[in-house]
Amino acid sequence: MRERLRRAAVRLDAATPPDRDRAVDALRAFAILGVVLGHWLVTALVADGGTLHTASPLRDMPWLAPISWVFQTLSVFFLVGGHVATRGYTSARAQGTTYGQWLAARLSRLFTPVAAVLVVWTVTAVALLLSGTDFETVRALVKLALSPMWFLVVFAGLTAATPLLTRLNPLWPLAVVLHVDLIRFGLGGPSWLGWVNVAAGWLVPYTLGAAWTRGELDRARAGWVLLAGGTAATAALVLWAGYPASMVGVPGTTISNLDPPTLAAVTFGLAQCGLALLLRDRLRRALRRPLAWSAVALVNLSAMTVFLWHQTALMATTAAILPAGRLPGLHTRPDDLTWVAARLAWLPVFALTLTVCWAAFRVYEQGPRRRPSRHARVARAHTHPPHPAAKSPHRA
Repeated sequence: MRERLRRAAVRLDAATPPDRDRAVDALRAFAILGVVLGHWLVTALVADGGTLHTASPLRDMPWLAPISWVFQTLSVFFLVGGHVATRGYTSARAQGTTYGQWLAARLSRLFTPVAAVLVVWTVTAVALLLSGTDFETVRALVKLALSPMWFLVVFAGLTAATPLLTRLNPLWPLAVVLHVDLIRFGLGGPSWLGWVNVAAGWLVPYTLGAAWTRGELDRARAGWVLLAGGTAATAALVLWAGYPASMVGVPGTTISNLDPPTLAAVTFGLAQCGLALLLRDRLRRALRRPLAWSAVALVNLSAMTVFLWHQTALMATTAAILPAGRLPGLHTRPDDLTWVAARLAWLPVFALTLTVCWAAFRVYEQGPRRRPSRHARVARAHTHPPHPAAKSPHRA
């Protein structure tokens, strides 16, 4: 078995175009897996009587905030997304592809996997309500299952605006975020103004990706400036400006760094982007190994399926085991280290359930299954234009 995997990895490695930037795929894979593991670690469904409601260990144990620093990786995803989109749009123009054709191809393949999630959860919600399940429980489950989709809406909007963003300096959206927070928190402005940052905040790493395409971030100095500057700014905002230390939302808190994005979340993202840029050469060297490259390629091949179904996997596990009683790390309040240890033990079960979801719904991302072996399908996906949101930087 091991020898078969090694041979398949070697064939995939040989089929990959030599000019492909494998670091882009690695960063995307790390970003997706970071979001998945982060959600599994800080999202709890507490069984309270006949209802389920969401909770977070970060509320009762705020000293665990560094977990969010490791696993809140959305800025890296937008960095890579901006790089891939601007490079793809430039290639499309050179080949004579119209903007409408380019955008339709990207968005159709981005949102096709979403349709399956919406259908499944619409049917599930109706069935739960008809069976007498408490409305608040259904609401919590549906909200949790569909929560990843806000990110896709924002990503789609930025993708559509790519022709306007190819030359936009990241300092402009950063200045917007700064002024919005100054008005909201410093001058007592309306809270709804923060929703401007949903676009402006994620524009910062997205336009950094465009700068990467233009070659403006090739030197190590750019990565060090982003890493050092972003780290210093985030530390100052948390220590002296009253921003939360957690880089993810925590139920019950008055301020969330992500809902909507704050200046602290954006500066933290700058530090992440700087680190990602500094790691590019090391990743390229590491991914010369066929087995390492095969693992990254397989994650990218199913990136959207994994992202869209990981919360469903958590909830399915929680609901399926609930009849056996309230189990630590799964149904109990996340308020001590016992819960943390138990949650770590549940991670393989979540992964197994997600594998089942992947097997059932990957066809909506990868297309109908054909006769060739898996390594051949992966090789084809990495030779021809793949999924625009989760594959190649060469796609037009």
